[in-house]
Amino acid sequence: MDTPRVSEQLASFIASDQAAIEQSAGQASYEQANSVLKLSLLDWIAVAKAGTLEPVSTIVREMALSDAGAAECRIFGSSTKLPARAAAMVNGTTSHALDYDDTHFMHVGHTSVVVFSAALALSEKLNKSGTDLLHASLIGSEVCCYLGDWLGRSHYEAGFHQTATAGTFGATAAACNLLELSVTEIAHALGIAATRAAGLTSQFGTMSKPYHAGMAASVGVEAALLASRGFTANPEGIDCTLGFAQTHHARNNLNKTNNTSLDMLGKRLVFADVQHKLHACCHGIHASIEALEQLKTQHDLCADNISAIRIETNPRWLAVCNKPAPQSGLETKFSYAHVSALVFSQYNTAALTTYSDETCQDTQLSYIRNNTQAVGNEQLSDTMSRVSVQLKDNKILSAEHDLAQHGSIEFRTQKLLKKCEALLGGSDTDAVWQAVSGSADVSAQHFSTQIMN
Repeated sequence: MDTPRVSEQLASFIASDQAAIEQSAGQASYEQANSVLKLSLLDWIAVAKAGTLEPVSTIVREMALSDAGAAECRIFGSSTKLPARAAAMVNGTTSHALDYDDTHFMHVGHTSVVVFSAALALSEKLNKSGTDLLHASLIGSEVCCYLGDWLGRSHYEAGFHQTATAGTFGATAAACNLLELSVTEIAHALGIAATRAAGLTSQFGTMSKPYHAGMAASVGVEAALLASRGFTANPEGIDCTLGFAQTHHARNNLNKTNNTSLDMLGKRLVFADVQHKLHACCHGIHASIEALEQLKTQHDLCADNISAIRIETNPRWLAVCNKPAPQSGLETKFSYAHVSALVFSQYNTAALTTYSDETCQDTQLSYIRNNTQAVGNEQLSDTMSRVSVQLKDNKILSAEHDLAQHGSIEFRTQKLLKKCEALLGGSDTDAVWQAVSGSADVSAQHFSTQIMN
């Protein structure tokens, strides 16, 4: 028996309703994933509301508003409604503007900013229920993770940004599920997505990185809507000859029979392993921050004690987070050296204001920044870092941290609520969390009204 093509596997899963997924993965697993999904929804709303005044958000929002169109969907930062595609673009860009949203290390990308932006827009347009919104978002998130993993490290290391590439397929998946497309129609939508998905890691540190999330969300909505009208594409556009996988350096692009990374799609829900950011910089730096904070607290360290810092990380992060001499506040979010200096210089790494042009030029940070070295260690997973701090008396202190070791739902909830309070204030956080907690019991349009106000 032939192994199903990638598009066939994805399309079959995308068409699944809640009952089918619960039967396949188990009800307890579905409920766990849904609980984490709501935490990510809370996080997505908070970073989007906090990011509305960012220049990239303002530019994309004003451009979309100037185009106008059907008043279908709400957007962050304006009371004017926009067409679904435009709303997905604006909300995707806005929610990634601060680079403070969640990350899934199975594919090393930001799922929520893409999937929620597409799913909420189309849910509003179609007047879907909150339950429909949540289920479609979970479908899209799982597709992001599994397809991103299937594309593999070679895809990312070739310079493709998974948030933009795998994210486009995740957004398309959520949109197709909401439109209740047939498996055949979904395959065509994935084919459309395959010829539209794009995004380069060389854009990190610029406005184009958050724009990637908006692009992916908008394309997902568009691909699904086109397919619903009978628009056709190569239904095997992901893994056919000269398809997306082959042209975008996918790990499995030459092995058509080895789809093992997709075999558990729908059987094992992986989105619950998502990592929520608690520091306002690239997620690749977070494990090192936690390890350095551990040493700082245990040994009462400050900048005056330290001679040098060595950070070991998975090599994939060196191309992303190893800007030794950042030139802007935005670039500091991608600098192991700079963030290490922040940790030992009384700066709050969770505060948005810490990553500013002024802080970038702070000469008091230069000594540690110039004496911090980041090196690759292939033995470490994507979620791990190992740090060594050499003191001025030549004593060396070491620690490591793994972000994958997160706590219970209750623990994660409290952590995220504190983050949201820092971004939005207590009363707004309470209102948003109440809306998210009750999202399954209201229409998507009502939910959108609650969170956009």
